Amino acid sequence: MAEQKKINTWLKMGLELGPVVLFFIAYSRLKDQTFMIGGTEYGGFIIVTAFFIPLLLICTGILWKLTGHLSRMQVVTAVLVIVFGGLSVWFNDERFFKMKPTIIYLFFGGALAVGLLQGKSYMQYVMEEALPLKQEGWMILTRRLTVFFFSLAILNEVIWRFFSTDTWVTFKTFGLTAAIFLFFMTQGSLFTKYAIADKDTAES
Repeated sequence: MAEQKKINTWLKMGLELGPVVLFFIAYSRLKDQTFMIGGTEYGGFIIVTAFFIPLLLICTGILWKLTGHLSRMQVVTAVLVIVFGGLSVWFNDERFFKMKPTIIYLFFGGALAVGLLQGKSYMQYVMEEALPLKQEGWMILTRRLTVFFFSLAILNEVIWRFFSTDTWVTFKTFGLTAAIFLFFMTQGSLFTKYAIADKDTAES
């Protein structure tokens, strides 16, 4: 397995969050416009979605080229963006793209739940090298993340079904990112309590 290369933190953040921020900016400027393409009228949301798909894939490709590694979440997200973003553009229906975060969080919440039922933490397999924790710590973190992911899925459904598109775009751009950041920030006591110094300590 190729070793993951380190890159500048700001560059990494730009490649990961840049497409989402650009989606927000472009939508803010084009949301009230309509475009006639091939005899079909498309709203600003659909046009922005059409450009977001290749932009995300380009940024993901650059990230993979620079680091030699993509997380499972990044791969799944890219696939679902292609599928649900493509469906929104093809059928000229923004609902498909709005459902994407729901599917993503249900997928990861479900995967973690399956692991928990087997007495395993799939998060440990993904993040063990970056975040060394004792087994008990991984299980607690995984249970919390499972509930968190399912909660985000429900919240996304509520926002896109019962609120305006403007509200959903703001929620998607800033709300979800802030929620994930705050979740891990609030796990500081768990990381401290169950941290292990190195692999040798874990194996002893």
